[in-house]
Amino acid sequence: MKTKLQITRFIPLILVMFIFSGRLWAADSLRITLRQADSIFLSTNYQLLAASMNIEAQKTQIIQAELYPNPLFTADFNAYDPQNNKPFHIGSNGQMSFQLEQLITLGGKHQSEIDLAKTNAQNAELEFKDLIRQLKFQIHSNLHSLNHQEVLLNKYNNQLRLLDTILASLQSQVTIGNIPLKDVVRLKVEYLNLNNDRAELLKQMYDERSKIQTILRTNKIVVPVISEINVSSLKTLELEELNQIALENRSDYLISEQNKTLAKQNLIYQKNLAIPDLNLIASYDQSGGAFRNQFNIGFAIPLPFWNRNQGNIESAAHKVKQSEYADEDVKNSILADVQNSFSLFNQAVTEYKKATILYNSDFEITLKGMSDNFQKRNISLLEFVDFFESYNSAQAEIARIKTQLAVSAEQLNFTIGKEVY
Repeated sequence: MKTKLQITRFIPLILVMFIFSGRLWAADSLRITLRQADSIFLSTNYQLLAASMNIEAQKTQIIQAELYPNPLFTADFNAYDPQNNKPFHIGSNGQMSFQLEQLITLGGKHQSEIDLAKTNAQNAELEFKDLIRQLKFQIHSNLHSLNHQEVLLNKYNNQLRLLDTILASLQSQVTIGNIPLKDVVRLKVEYLNLNNDRAELLKQMYDERSKIQTILRTNKIVVPVISEINVSSLKTLELEELNQIALENRSDYLISEQNKTLAKQNLIYQKNLAIPDLNLIASYDQSGGAFRNQFNIGFAIPLPFWNRNQGNIESAAHKVKQSEYADEDVKNSILADVQNSFSLFNQAVTEYKKATILYNSDFEITLKGMSDNFQKRNISLLEFVDFFESYNSAQAEIARIKTQLAVSAEQLNFTIGKEVY
């Protein structure tokens, strides 16, 4: 019995720890809205910084593709003249020759290389936008979850304080024998159960904060500043409108479209490679030609008798087909995602509307009335505990419904690639 009674001694200490930890959080916290979070991770997230460097790298490939082949200069000098027994005989009566070659690409290869480089650069930009889309969904979802968890945590703290007050009052009544000890112990069990729920909620909050801190690259305690969604002001959009928005804005679909373009450009490039390039040659030979100080011009061109790049051309043609099928697959997948997210969002809105009708100020008024009446012994312990448990379940359910609505709205924005909710 002594052990059971000693539980109450720790209750004030626990509450002091709650308050103290809350003050520490306030001292080193980062209060941010969704827009501020977007601004922070755009400038600090390593994944985005790396992706932005990839864009710059791909743009430099356009510069490289625009460059022409360098001319090739060849010099040939006599090493040993056996007739005159002279090493390095390169004077006026010796031998040396020079040759200059310039490769002239034919068949549009140069422009094809530029087109391929530009498409790759555009893909890098689209990949960057898609990464932003994914990170925004992750950070927004985490902030919404954290926001509603903090609201629920405050309610748990208030309820624990209420139980603490009631237990302190009842403990004195137990001492003089007005109340049976079992009633106090039953309330202590309820206190511990609620405290366990609070501890589990805190664990979830720490997980959410850790994810947010990783994305934002901050060690501060992140405190979301988010207004509750106003369901009555939400836009009413039909599924077909959302499908069209998704196909116009989803970066992964635009990348898929670009990949089709890339495959077609590669096919053109492979066909161009079948056309031989021309080498223009200018040379000077001091003594080794038909006559002294001989100047020559000429050209060299491969004869495409056997290798006309047939294999690469056929492979590129198959890749065009492959890109078309892949594009259709991405499109169908996106449309299915939009339909699913749209259904989940509508379900969340319906559930939220029903919950807001059922849950109102009556809950708080009833809780206060039940608490006062229990302390006045107007109601039994069983009635109070039963209502208290139902009230806590309702609080957790309301928090879940609000989180579900906010996250489903973010999910729909993520799915269509544009913020409409």
